[in-house]
Amino acid sequence: MGKWKSDKWFVSPWNYDEEVTREFKFADKLRLHDVTLRDGEQQAGVTFKKEEKIRIAEALAELGIHRIEAGMPVVSKEDEAAIKEIVKRNLGPEIFAFSRCMKDDVKRAADCGVTGIVIEIPSSDHMIQQAYRWPLQKAIDLSIEATLCAKEHGLYTVFFPIDMSRADMVWVLDLLEKVATEGHMDALAVVDTFGGLSPHAIPRLIREVKRRINKPLEAHFHDDFGLGAANTLMALAAGAEVAHTTVSALGERAGNTPYEDLSLALLTMYGIDLGLKYEQIYPLSKMVREMAGMPIQSNKGIVGDMIFNIESGIITSWCKNCEDTPVEVFPIHWDLIGHSPAGIVLGKNSGLDSIWIWLEKIGVKDVQQKQAEAMLQMVKAKAYEKKDLLSADEFKEIVQAVLAKDNS
Repeated sequence: MGKWKSDKWFVSPWNYDEEVTREFKFADKLRLHDVTLRDGEQQAGVTFKKEEKIRIAEALAELGIHRIEAGMPVVSKEDEAAIKEIVKRNLGPEIFAFSRCMKDDVKRAADCGVTGIVIEIPSSDHMIQQAYRWPLQKAIDLSIEATLCAKEHGLYTVFFPIDMSRADMVWVLDLLEKVATEGHMDALAVVDTFGGLSPHAIPRLIREVKRRINKPLEAHFHDDFGLGAANTLMALAAGAEVAHTTVSALGERAGNTPYEDLSLALLTMYGIDLGLKYEQIYPLSKMVREMAGMPIQSNKGIVGDMIFNIESGIITSWCKNCEDTPVEVFPIHWDLIGHSPAGIVLGKNSGLDSIWIWLEKIGVKDVQQKQAEAMLQMVKAKAYEKKDLLSADEFKEIVQAVLAKDNS
């Protein structure tokens, strides 16, 4: 077996062809910067209480996330208190705060005791002029002042240019270079605020930034077109060192890059282990979703509640035949991510093997082939009628009806 296959996953061997991998420029050490407690909470309708923020931070630390962006102190007294408490608990990951490009914001973040700060500023000329109604020079001046203030307070400073991906390339690179030379930045976030970058645009963007800015790069991509994880992978493969992610794509509008998709793709398709406790992925997702009141599609990759439920008759037969090698019919094993084991459910698409499996499950023996076939037709009819899966009680009623009919 190669890197593409283990007892916990089975992906395509083509991922590791030399023709595919020879252009990769992955950094020696990749890190995840979780923004669930800040950008994640910006999803409309989501509010985390102080105690919930602390619990999420603890769970992220237990999972092995490298950095936690604990929030924005100026948002509320509760947010500020949560950040201070998270810092106080010394959980292990680096704790960052987020701030506007204002000296007072930076000072409030420093007062929370964080080790790092992400400082935002609009970076596209159209957003500066239209959304903020600022003269262009104001963005430059504020950036220099705020980043120098962060340096004075000893904060590791990540400069965060809002709407960078829709800016004129020359304009934004000039802005960034000016801040890097006259102000301060320890690292630069490459930001796709509105998720409008295509994967093929990422390598060029990273190259152009690296030509002008000699700083570590961090990828902050939104998921408006469902490309957050793909774009972040492209950025890391092009040389970015840090990925900004959230739990289960929580975040503004369509959300941020989900760390689950990114970390498992790196592990299985690129051979890069981020050192996470991957078996905590699904439990963490469930906890955060419950706190956020955020339902997700039941078949969402990795964290969907029903991704290991099998209805199709043909797939049920596969599972039965591959009971000892489940990654033959699933790309990842449920144990890898702490999910519930695979299970056969009954519905309109069920087959005979589904019936035999369920008969064994409820302890009914000595059923004839014709009886099982009759049960299958009744299962299909019931599922069609209710437009849903059958419960165990509904299946038992069907079994009893068929057996009673034959014994009468």
